[in-house]
Amino acid sequence: MAHLWVRAEERPNERRVGITPAGAADLLRQGIRVTVEDSATRVIPAADYAAAGCGLAEAGSWREAPRDALIFGLKELPEDGTPLVHRHIMFGHAFKGQHAGQRLLARFAAGGGALYDLEYLVDEAGRRVAAFGYWAGYAGAAVSLTAWAAQARGGLCPPVAPRDDTAALLDELGQDMAGLDAPSAIVIGAKGRVGTGAADLCEAMGIAPMRWDMEETAHGGPFPEILGHTLFFNCILARPGTPVFVGREALEADRALRVIGDIACDPDSDYNPIPLYDAATSWAAPVVRVHDAPPLDVMAIDNLPSLLPRESSEDFAAQLLPSLRALDKLESGVWGRARAEFDRHVREVQA
Repeated sequence: MAHLWVRAEERPNERRVGITPAGAADLLRQGIRVTVEDSATRVIPAADYAAAGCGLAEAGSWREAPRDALIFGLKELPEDGTPLVHRHIMFGHAFKGQHAGQRLLARFAAGGGALYDLEYLVDEAGRRVAAFGYWAGYAGAAVSLTAWAAQARGGLCPPVAPRDDTAALLDELGQDMAGLDAPSAIVIGAKGRVGTGAADLCEAMGIAPMRWDMEETAHGGPFPEILGHTLFFNCILARPGTPVFVGREALEADRALRVIGDIACDPDSDYNPIPLYDAATSWAAPVVRVHDAPPLDVMAIDNLPSLLPRESSEDFAAQLLPSLRALDKLESGVWGRARAEFDRHVREVQA
């Protein structure tokens, strides 16, 4: 019998979860055991999972969980260097040249565990079965607009915090933008989930963004059109062959560009298409100012969907549940493909 162990997130400001109590009850009916760790920050309290029939455990106790348990979380584990002996389901950020990802793979190699990366759970056609992308785009565009409004008034983006729902987010953003002329915006990756979310937020705030996708960026650059917009939203994941969209030469160029929302946010990758900064920003400091006159701020928070934790969790959990029902068939389907991806990359670390 498969045993899913839902760990408490240990990343600051992370309130999301990948399965709802109703989804857990569904798995229990399928004969899958579900244990849920307590969490003071999770948007859905542990008591709701207990009411659904799940076993409860202390936060962080996954480290002592039975070896056959599948440890399920969303964001990365603390970088303490300990060997990882369990099989983990999470976003590992380890397969695209990220330096922290190589350290993570080394921990799996040392402990004999395995990573089923949520980003690499794909169907037969290679399409992801579940993603937070839409809400990352939506929330990332909102924070970027907040940064632009603060900059227009001579300041820097204030700290951000979760909102109860999209209505609350839009109401607060409207107050931030009151009295300011609407900016122009360009979204690259507009046909994907992330780009769609960013464009939808813009539309909700009365901004009609220019929408670019592969056709407009296939020539590889340069892209002077980006500099003609007030805001630029990067919604394309970094990978080999990704062009540089805004390089350091843009800092001194004649530009309208004032805020970059790097929603894809992969500064630790060798393929970062916005090589103006080298670390993700935070909820406490949402932007980094990379130039002063005229100002240019980069927003690069890497857990944006947690700004709308309930809506994003419920959406993602609904997408993922059909795959979780197949946890007793890890050698095939989406799980088999994810394991093959891990095996390929961990061999490179072991070589």
